[in-house]
Amino acid sequence: MKKRILALLLALVMGLALAACGGDKSDTPATGEGSETKAIAAGDLKIGLILIGDEADAYNKNHVEGIKAAMQNLGIAESQLQIKANVAENADCEAAITELAEAGCQVIFSNSFGHEQYMVKVAPDYPQVQFCAATGFVSASDELDNTHNYFARIYEARYLSGVVAGLKTQTNKLGYVAAKPYAEVISGYTAFYLGAKSVNPNVEMYVNYTNEWSDPAKEATNAKALIDRGCDVVSQHSDTSAPATTAQENGAFAVGYNADMIPAAPKAALVSARINWGVYYEYALGCMISGEAIPQDWCEGLAEDAVYLSDLNEAIVAPGTIDAVEKAKVGLMDGTIQVFQGPLYDTNGTVVVEDGKAYQENEKSSAPAWDKIIKGITVLS
Repeated sequence: MKKRILALLLALVMGLALAACGGDKSDTPATGEGSETKAIAAGDLKIGLILIGDEADAYNKNHVEGIKAAMQNLGIAESQLQIKANVAENADCEAAITELAEAGCQVIFSNSFGHEQYMVKVAPDYPQVQFCAATGFVSASDELDNTHNYFARIYEARYLSGVVAGLKTQTNKLGYVAAKPYAEVISGYTAFYLGAKSVNPNVEMYVNYTNEWSDPAKEATNAKALIDRGCDVVSQHSDTSAPATTAQENGAFAVGYNADMIPAAPKAALVSARINWGVYYEYALGCMISGEAIPQDWCEGLAEDAVYLSDLNEAIVAPGTIDAVEKAKVGLMDGTIQVFQGPLYDTNGTVVVEDGKAYQENEKSSAPAWDKIIKGITVLS
């Protein structure tokens, strides 16, 4: 009898010890699909934001402005936001995520593709924390209730900015300063080219990679090389205004990304394709406040104001640009224009989208998946 009592007491002590070891990592249900949800008052919500670069960079600045606007709309004080900037896509990211979770953040956002692997690694240890990764794809189909992906149909805005470029070019040569050879980048510059080609069938495009998301020196060098090749309009998937200012310095024109480039290059910047990150941040934070599940994958576009064009530089855009952009925008929104409409061929002449069909980007996940180099586009480096 004494042995049974001792065994029961030992089991009770071990149970209490295990509960104590669990700490605050598992005492609250996750707010995710398939899990119980718990509303958090706006004044009690703690938010973490991890940035790939400096807050002043166009891409990162957009995220910061978007989340702060969302917080203001929801009555959340800026003091409830913790930002970790210049977080590389390596083990430093895991440490930053863990620090934010330990600091009590109930939701943590990251804004770069390479961050996602570390969020997915940390997420199981903090099931009460929601982890949202921009531009990623793993969370769209993983089994973790507290991981989420988000992006926007930026290819729609890229297409519209391509219309602007296609009407403006005189040499029929467009240049594109690209960051990395990822589907996100390839999808964007393909949409840009197809927009240009829709109004200028003779246009061709040259691409130079910097292999960095943000490097003004490399962006300027690549832009100059494209202009020297005869490209009179240069666009970009890179984080600084260097391509636009380089275009202005060399008598060319520019189509930007992430930010309105007109203040930096008023004689060259035509327009910019942009994502309104605030649409997602307001939605996701609203879910936290109401106790609704955050979708495992989220993607919206022109129709939801998640992507848009900055104001046209009407002093220098080609005649007819305003009407052409508006017509294309209506077509994209009502479905009569499909960005990746066939027939499309790769550089070897092989059909990649058949005539009468259209490739549907973001059909399977918010992360872009188009990675084909089509005829008319030449990758230089």
